[in-house]
Amino acid sequence: MIRHTVVFTLRHAAGSMEEGAFLRDAKALAAIPGVQKFEQLRQVSPKNDYAFGFSMEFADQAAYSGYNDHPDHVAFVRDRWVPEVARFLEIDYVPI
Repeated sequence: MIRHTVVFTLRHAAGSMEEGAFLRDAKALAAIPGVQKFEQLRQVSPKNDYAFGFSMEFADQAAYSGYNDHPDHVAFVRDRWVPEVARFLEIDYVPI
């Protein structure tokens, strides 16, 4: 199992229509084959200044690679993520 996580801050104002549209549209990532346990999270710790997080799981490396290469994921990254995300940190985990 691979748990794919990312924390990020958007270029949009907090509570704006643009922020809401980004989060709403990102839910489409959950429909990509192989994605399990997709979650959108609001970051609340004062220890960092990221605003949101996404978390999802994949059964194995093949499922994760399929997600990364899927046309819907590629288009989301190109059309929404790159222009709308100000900064992010991506971490992928496997159980130990």
